[in-house]
Amino acid sequence: MPVCKECDSEVTRLVTVKLDGRAKKLCEDCADRAREQAEIAQASEAVVRGMLGFKGTR
Repeated sequence: MPVCKECDSEVTRLVTVKLDGRAKKLCEDCADRAREQAEIAQASEAVVRGMLGFKGTR
């Protein structure tokens, strides 16, 4: 049985998720949480960039 890298539990299937330019194999629950956290981080970074008036690329 495969083991999730995030929660160390045995699952029937792992999902490959690309985070910060790296691919990770996680269970579906951890993959959903990781995607949500990445979206929140991206949105908050965009807000901060907007407040500071930064128009360049990352």
